[in-house]
Amino acid sequence: MDVDVQSVGFTADQKLIEFINDKTDKLTHFYDRIVFSEVYLKVDRKSAQENKIAELKIGIPGKDLFAKKKCDSFEEAAVEAIEAVRRQLAKHKGKVLA
Repeated sequence: MDVDVQSVGFTADQKLIEFINDKTDKLTHFYDRIVFSEVYLKVDRKSAQENKIAELKIGIPGKDLFAKKKCDSFEEAAVEAIEAVRRQLAKHKGKVLA
């Protein structure tokens, strides 16, 4: 699966990008028909705490799944967004197989 990580307004370091790639690649264990995934990392300048935003968009045949999480760190936000998409994938897989 191709994971596209984009940082908006700053440059993400390679360690963060590899962390997100590793976590996102694990979604294929739950649903193997994922076409693409896009991760957008942003900093919310309006708030002092919980200002790191991770948006995750996963493309599967016939549908796109989306999650957006705001936390203290990009790693935490990415993990929460990936977990939200994992639940959506499980729900979708249950509907497809039913």
